[in-house]
Amino acid sequence: MYGFEAINANNGWEISFLGICIVFTGLVLLSLAISQLHKILDLWENRDSYIQLLKDRFNKKNIPNEETAPDIIVTDSTRESARQFNILIKNMNEKYFPLPKLIKTAKSMGLMRPHFYLNQMLQIKLIIPDGSGFYYWEKNNHKKIMSKE
Repeated sequence: MYGFEAINANNGWEISFLGICIVFTGLVLLSLAISQLHKILDLWENRDSYIQLLKDRFNKKNIPNEETAPDIIVTDSTRESARQFNILIKNMNEKYFPLPKLIKTAKSMGLMRPHFYLNQMLQIKLIIPDGSGFYYWEKNNHKKIMSKE
């Protein structure tokens, strides 16, 4: 058996198609490598600065601390939400509470945008994590924020 009959009998068409796909994939990868070669060379030439940058990130030197963090502007709507969350937390009768339970309670009471305002409460440090997955209401910060009216 010779010719097209032999090619059909031994899966020659599939094998040739697979070969074409492998060659085409190799050529695409080669062209991508060549097109990005300037970035690889730049990385190699400036490797000391990149290594220092990675070390700084791993040492967490670039994380802003509380002194450099920008002040958060407390609006009237935030104060109103703080009042509402304060009432909800008092009604929960728990000193430490999980956030999902607080959100569920806020939604059931019809508070608008509870996730947004809860995030603001966390940012202005009205709701503070205790380190074990629960949170508590900071009464001193609440008094400071409410007295700025």
